[in-house]
Amino acid sequence: MTADTVLLPCMPLPRAMLRLPISSTAKVMYAHMLDMIFLSGMEDANGIMYIHLPIVELAAALARSTMTVKRSLNELEDAGLILRVRQSFGEPNKIYILIPKKEDSRL
Repeated sequence: MTADTVLLPCMPLPRAMLRLPISSTAKVMYAHMLDMIFLSGMEDANGIMYIHLPIVELAAALARSTMTVKRSLNELEDAGLILRVRQSFGEPNKIYILIPKKEDSRL
């Protein structure tokens, strides 16, 4: 690798995520959802970005089972990294991606 090496497209992962006590799957899922919000996020009435992402599609994108995806979504929600807002029956939740608190400045 040199200074002018072109990288393949990458997903963002805030450094603060590395120290959080959540699974690696949850961290990769967060990076994927953060990437999606930049690429195809929608705005609510208040101008806040969110995504609609069915669990089956998320499971396929991450090559994980739907149960693993549900568990990871719960981890992210419990850690305060996402907010899920239920929509009408049969529709995927709105998922708001929250930014982790600033990492320790000594890192």
